[in-house]
Amino acid sequence: MELSMLVLALALALFSAIFFLQKWTSPKEMEVIPGSLGWPIVGESFSFLSDFSSPAGIFNFMKKRQQRYGKVFKSFVLGRYTVFMTGREASKILLTGKDGMVSLNLFYTGKQVLGPTSLLQQTGEAHKRLRRLIAEPLSIDGLKKYFQFMNDLAIETLNQWPGRTVLVLEEASTFTLKVIGNMIMSLEPHGEEQEKFRANFKLISSSFASVPFKIPGTAFHRGIKARDRMYAMLDSVISERRKEKGFQQDFLESLIKTHSKDGAEENDNDDKLTDQQLKDNILTLLIAGHDTTTAALTWLIKSLEENPAVLEQLKDEHMKIQDSRKSGSSLTWSEINSMSYTAKVINETLRKATILPWYSRKAAQDFEIDGYKIKKGWSVNLDVVSIHHDPEIFPDPHKFDPSRFDEPLKPFSFLGFGSGPRMCPGINLAKLEISIFIHYLVCRYRWKPLEKDDSVQPTLVRMLKNKYPVVVEPL
Repeated sequence: MELSMLVLALALALFSAIFFLQKWTSPKEMEVIPGSLGWPIVGESFSFLSDFSSPAGIFNFMKKRQQRYGKVFKSFVLGRYTVFMTGREASKILLTGKDGMVSLNLFYTGKQVLGPTSLLQQTGEAHKRLRRLIAEPLSIDGLKKYFQFMNDLAIETLNQWPGRTVLVLEEASTFTLKVIGNMIMSLEPHGEEQEKFRANFKLISSSFASVPFKIPGTAFHRGIKARDRMYAMLDSVISERRKEKGFQQDFLESLIKTHSKDGAEENDNDDKLTDQQLKDNILTLLIAGHDTTTAALTWLIKSLEENPAVLEQLKDEHMKIQDSRKSGSSLTWSEINSMSYTAKVINETLRKATILPWYSRKAAQDFEIDGYKIKKGWSVNLDVVSIHHDPEIFPDPHKFDPSRFDEPLKPFSFLGFGSGPRMCPGINLAKLEISIFIHYLVCRYRWKPLEKDDSVQPTLVRMLKNKYPVVVEPL
């Protein structure tokens, strides 16, 4: 009897497998698009994740399939039927989002963590309005008030580097998070509140693209709980600010005084934000502004050590700036504008490392690209790595060469900060943080890596797995 039941169970399992395999096809309209869906259920996810963590990142995954299928191909990765595409034309269509053609395509966990009123979840006029309101404090003039804090923090951070092993990624993360915490709500760089802030943020960040199981012990559950604690912290600060206890010149103060609805949800004034909108978008700026800047600063420091000629030219620029001012004085705002070569080094870092290797969009309507019809609702991913390594635009693309940016590039060929209506709103902040930190680093120290490993973490933003350990010594 037990043997018969076992045989029956095996037969049913085999029948189910055969039936499932027969049904394992892409949506009918997607069949004309070349590509492979891989194995049942998992698709090509294992290949994607394996390549994602390699030194070349998803470039290997993309290149192999582009050579086989062309610039547009289909796949099934991370639980989604998706179409991958590359090239300037695809970049223009997907990033400009002309006539509401596409919308941002976040993972389920990202949507849940950020909240429904996040800038990243808005489309059309709602997105334009919200972006306008929260972008004001991130303008060039808005950033000037935080300049001295960044200066002092960069010096303080680098003062602690000599005589120990430095994990550059960790140091860059701490520096960036302290800057953002101070900008948003005048959070001091040390103390209990700062520690709580950083601890909660790390849990939130690690849950952003986690497995979507909200049960105790999972990264997703820990991230949601940390998000709630962060929101409680913001609720307390907002309440105190409304009582006019301790005026601060920071991002939150600017939004409360200028654009807050005083907690009222029913007011439809286009220049006002509800408390929920305030909190969702402060968290959005935290995540967007921290991870990308942290990764960019780490890759830049690594690239400088690997390219002595570039380091020497960059150091020359900063030494001239330092020598032109009085002894003992710190960097000034006007001196930032004279860092022309530094700006090219930042751009080349973002091109070669491509810290955001793809931009994920969702088709909001039917459209056509390269002769293929894309249907409303499909996941469409723009392969940025292949664009940044196109030899027709960037000769010898694997070489680190800031002179590529001596002349203006063709539109949609460089996407270091994105492009179109969803271009990174914190672009000026990121450049400012990196320029200040690099100034004091190259003027004071030389550094040597303790490991030669380009492997990256399996995260949405490309970060070095070994966190780039170095030892430094004064010049």
